[in-house]
Amino acid sequence: MRVAGIGFRGAAVLSSLQDALQRAGGEIDLLATAEKKAETPVARALAATLDVNMRGISRDLLAQQDTLTHSAKVAERFGTGSVAEAAALAAAGPGGRLLGPRVISADGLATAAIAVGRDE
Repeated sequence: MRVAGIGFRGAAVLSSLQDALQRAGGEIDLLATAEKKAETPVARALAATLDVNMRGISRDLLAQQDTLTHSAKVAERFGTGSVAEAAALAAAGPGGRLLGPRVISADGLATAAIAVGRDE
């Protein structure tokens, strides 16, 4: 299973998320983000556009993931260095691995990272 983790600012629009996801590369089976972001209209719109499910990840589970990048501001708000990386890893399940560090959309409002589950 290929999971895209996304992180985004409140001002992000659908094209911000799409750009970050495109920069991260690859087909995906599932989207994941922080629990409080998963139900936002922009996150739901991305999932609908891609015809995939969106999984909200709790702060506790985000904090358990080892991320490749680290933002102090993100760590303070979400308990992890990168929402995109941590969400992707958590949703990929035990043994999941990142294909690379998170990437940032051209407008700087969204990030995305791809993780693969153990079966990939």
